[in-house]
This record gives sequence, structure tokens and C-alpha cells, in this order.
Amino acid sequence: QVQLVESGGGLVQAGGSLRLSCAASGRTFSGYAVGWFRQAPGEAREFVSVISWTGGRTYYADSVKGRFTISRDNAKNTVYLQMNSLIPEDTAVYYCATRAGVATASYEYRYWGQGTQVTVSS
Repeated sequence: QVQLVESGGGLVQAGGSLRLSCAASGRTFSGYAVGWFRQAPGEAREFVSVISWTGGRTYYADSVKGRFTISRDNAKNTVYLQMNSLIPEDTAVYYCATRAGVATASYEYRYWGQGTQVTVSS
């Protein structure tokens, strides 16, 4: 079983940047896609981005396209989400999740991290 730990969240002003990390332990990400999701208070969890095992395929929600970049370092068992030009609407708890194969629906993911809070002030 794989355990996921997110880090890198925090408080940032609008227009700023943060880089989130998702590290795997227990087993590697070998062969697995990794997705990022977020959930704001009172809202449903929503898809943000996903990257395939090789990194050759990436997908983004329209709301973050052009501002966020997902990447991975398989040697370090870590996936990153670089978030630039942050806006208050990006405020949420960000979760990483992993599964075999790329998917954008949260219900398709079995393994989840505990989440990291991102707060963007105006």
C-alpha cells in the first residue's frame, strides 16, 4: 500500500506562487499516475491536474490552465504542483492521489494524502 504526504501549502498574497509536493512512501509511484485535487469549504472536491507515470501526459482543469504546472521526479518518488499567479479562488485544501492510469474523477482514485492548506489573500 502506498502512503502519500503533501507539503508546501501556506498563506500567500494574490499574484504569488507556491510549489506543492506529494511524496510517496510504503511503495513507489512506479507505474502510477498522480492527480491533484482541491476542496474549498462547503464545496465538492474538484480536479486540478494529473500526470501520467512517464510524465508524458498532463491534464489541467480550465481554471488553472496556464498558471499551474504539474511535474514529477520518479527517482525521488515525488510529484510537484507549481502554482503561479495565485488568486483568492485558489484557496482550498489540496490533495494528491494516485492510481494506475490517468483519470480526472476523484472517485477513481484509491490512495489519497491528508491534504495541505493553501490560502490566497486578496
